[in-house]
Amino acid sequence: MTEELETGLSRREFVKKTGVGVGGMLLAPLAAAEPAWARVVQEAAPAAGTIKIGFISPRSGPLGSFGEPDPYALSLARKALEKGLTIGGKHYAVKIIDKDNQSSPPRAGQLAKQLINGDKVDLVLSTSTPETNNPVADACEAAGVPHISTIEPWEAWYLARGAKPGQPSPFKWGFHFSFGVAEFGKEFINNWKNGPVKTNRKVGVMWPNDADGNAIRAILGPMLKGAGFTVVDPGAYEDGTTNYSAQIARFKQENCEIFNTFPIPPDFTTFWQQAAQQGYTRAVKIAQIAKTGLFPSQVSASGNLGNRLASNVYWHPSFPYSSSLVHLSSKQLADGYQKKTGKQWNQQLGATMSLLDVGIAALKASGNPKNKAAIARAMRRLKVNTPVGHLDWTKNPKDPAGLRVPNVVTTPLLACQWLKAPKGSKYKLQCVIVEHVNDKKVPIGAKLKPYNG
Repeated sequence: MTEELETGLSRREFVKKTGVGVGGMLLAPLAAAEPAWARVVQEAAPAAGTIKIGFISPRSGPLGSFGEPDPYALSLARKALEKGLTIGGKHYAVKIIDKDNQSSPPRAGQLAKQLINGDKVDLVLSTSTPETNNPVADACEAAGVPHISTIEPWEAWYLARGAKPGQPSPFKWGFHFSFGVAEFGKEFINNWKNGPVKTNRKVGVMWPNDADGNAIRAILGPMLKGAGFTVVDPGAYEDGTTNYSAQIARFKQENCEIFNTFPIPPDFTTFWQQAAQQGYTRAVKIAQIAKTGLFPSQVSASGNLGNRLASNVYWHPSFPYSSSLVHLSSKQLADGYQKKTGKQWNQQLGATMSLLDVGIAALKASGNPKNKAAIARAMRRLKVNTPVGHLDWTKNPKDPAGLRVPNVVTTPLLACQWLKAPKGSKYKLQCVIVEHVNDKKVPIGAKLKPYNG
């Protein structure tokens, strides 16, 4: 029952009308931009009987397109958890506290500390790129709080945070599931070597000076060279660069018919527009991009130049997998999102739903969700079905020195291409799978077409 205040209003009504909490504390107003279905008010429950889960993702800023479907996924999870969970014979209410790190690494770390020290969360979840995951993981590791993350090449999560090849994992509290550089390599090589588009196998690469770019340069570069490709690398560039004339001139001089990059989304938009203005895009037969080009909003930012861009798929409505928490298939997730939001499906939806699946499964498997060590122990042997596939933490990838990485599970990565949608479609472009070497259970929708934009 809600407490009645001296005003005659319930606590919830008083806060909603005034924005002031009991004791005069000023509370943040509800975000007017969020739709009503995404704004879930959770009643307080006794602290000992409430599981608190922190959730951090970029919902604004340069990486904000990754967070577009998060409110919808969170609304599904909250609905499924509204009656709580019974674990180890005890019933708990469940509260998910979600935060937007605004694409800022320092803010991501600060939010993690607030969730840990202020909200006293039992588990922290985060998603989407090293800029979000790594500072959160570091804060949780230092505080001894279980943390689960996804959507970041696992090498960038593991090696970029200080783990050494050939040495035991230094991480006790952090766990990660995502594709790795090997999945990129197999996908790219198969798509470029055995696909229908024939090239001179010269690859112009734009790999930035950040955790993603450095991991890709160290591992993917040698893989491509070993497969018979010539890699033309003008060197690492800084995020936020605005003039790419020198790189474009190099790619034109070397006649690079394949182009590959791992930038933050605004950087690619700037580069590709300059590449078109300087005549490079007309020479490109395959434009295979990563970290951007994943979502409709990112591709639309390039206008007509977005048609026939090739990208990557870590989830797609055609994935033959379902959520163990909300019991929806991949297609049902996508259809529900489009109906509820009016927006085209976004592949982060399946990844975020999978993250929530894993978090809840770990809490259930722990036997005691208020015991952080028990949650970490459960994660090391967890097996769970998710929209991105069956995840098994007893099966792990190996680091560059061949040592097993117990905290990590790899997930499939497939190649897609953005093609003009059929007449009558509500959307201008559609994401079609064109290569599936990493998971042949997922059907191919079309053959790769040459870019030549």
